Amino acid sequence: MTLSQFQHYRRIVLAVLIMLISAGLLFVGSKGSEARHDNIEAVGLGLIVIGILGRLWCTLYIGNRKSAVLVDVGPYSITRNPLYLFSSVAAGGVGAQTGSIILSLLFFVGSVVAFQLVIRREERFLSSAFGAPYESYLQRVPRFWPSIRGWRDEPVLTISTGRLYTTFQDGLVFFAAKPAFEFVEYLQRSDVLPVFLRLP
Repeated sequence: MTLSQFQHYRRIVLAVLIMLISAGLLFVGSKGSEARHDNIEAVGLGLIVIGILGRLWCTLYIGNRKSAVLVDVGPYSITRNPLYLFSSVAAGGVGAQTGSIILSLLFFVGSVVAFQLVIRREERFLSSAFGAPYESYLQRVPRFWPSIRGWRDEPVLTISTGRLYTTFQDGLVFFAAKPAFEFVEYLQRSDVLPVFLRLP
């Protein structure tokens, strides 16, 4: 299976998992005061913004070159998978739109775990594609959690504006969590949807 085929199947599996999780969240609410709930949502929106800006930062460096060129500067000099890291931060922000810290953490951790499986598959492909330079990169730069000690940058970047716009549009999907969870909360308060579990 090629990397592009793997990525295609990964997106399908991810979409199915998101639908199943979303169905379960219809019957889960947050525990605590309205002010606490609102504060958690506000922090979550901040995490979504950080996630989107981080993904844009990564795209400035990698553009359309993923799997074609070994990029080891900018965010890719401090973690080998900054796109996945920032996506996980945004996922935590999505979970926070429920008003629950526990769900925010579960969204973040679940995203991190799911990306670890993808990362290992991609590493096998990149190792065969780039050989010794990639093996050296594996030794220098951590897989996921960043380390700023290895920071390196380029004075000039060639930017793929099309890819940048696509990344921005993709990132806006994270904001859809806000009205979606607000609508679920409305249905729960109206007793249209029963709440079987409340989480802090």
